[in-house]
Amino acid sequence: MNLRPQRKESPELNLTPLIDVVFLLLIFFMVSTTFDKESRIKVELPQAATQDERDKNDTILDITIDAKGRFYVNQNEVINTEISTLMGAIEKAASDKRDLPVIISADANTPHHSVIKVMDAASQLGFVNMTFAARQPVEKK
Repeated sequence: MNLRPQRKESPELNLTPLIDVVFLLLIFFMVSTTFDKESRIKVELPQAATQDERDKNDTILDITIDAKGRFYVNQNEVINTEISTLMGAIEKAASDKRDLPVIISADANTPHHSVIKVMDAASQLGFVNMTFAARQPVEKK
């Protein structure tokens, strides 16, 4: 007669599902963190306290937006605010030169979507050198 209690087999932990979950998490984090968010539009914001250092002989593309959202390309008013019309006016003013610096002069009360529309139109046409015009602050004495 055997009075010793029977040894129960120790429960086994199946590691296969755990390894699968760890690999899925690893793949998820690798894929979600490797996206480079590159901007199509390169924007140089001007320093408001410095003088403009470019030559006066350089040709520029000046796009002005007034407080009501109307566009002016090189001081000529664009017929309407449609992006296709704006792109046509920019193409006409720039000819074939896509390396011209684009200076966007927007009124302080200009709707934000108007500025984005100008940047989008210029980038679709191949312009990458864009800056925003700013006034120098008045020094208080």
